[in-house]
Amino acid sequence: MNKLFYKILIFIFIFSSANSEINILKIGNPEAKITIKVFSSLTCPHCANFHQNIFENLKTDYIDKDIVKFEHYGFPLNLAAFNAELIVRCHSDNDKSFQLLGEIYDKQKKWAVGSDINIINESLKKIGLNSGLNKKKMDDCLENEDAQQNILNERIQAQKQYKIQSTPTIYINKKKYEGKHEYKIFKKAIEKFL
Repeated sequence: MNKLFYKILIFIFIFSSANSEINILKIGNPEAKITIKVFSSLTCPHCANFHQNIFENLKTDYIDKDIVKFEHYGFPLNLAAFNAELIVRCHSDNDKSFQLLGEIYDKQKKWAVGSDINIINESLKKIGLNSGLNKKKMDDCLENEDAQQNILNERIQAQKQYKIQSTPTIYINKKKYEGKHEYKIFKKAIEKFL
């Protein structure tokens, strides 16, 4: 499964335009003084930990108060993460996409197991059904070549610009965050920009 994913990624990297427009998942005030960029893979346990322990508090304390704009960048490390990213982006509403993102992270230990991509996809679709998506819509999203291209371009551009070594990679404004994934520590890093 992973070998096929990387072959596809290399093929797209060689033949795609690096200038293709990409649609990042964003939430919060576009004019906020602070922008947090998180590059993550939906099968990454550290990414799930960040989302569960930091994002939810961040949303309440900063995003909902228009102090922070949050950007989620898909950086799938395998085909399961790639397909999960496609399902998250099935929603046209960013708020619903972020709610689904949270559900996918919360249930990561259940769906992101095994090597049969068909079983993984069915597990992802069950989570998607609970968020208001229907099976046909999710099947269409998984087959949508434009959405696939968008996610691959997002990953390629992130690699070129930020030299991602691991996930999650986090930037607060243009500064890479190197601290622990604990909210109190992360909050102090944000407050330096206020």
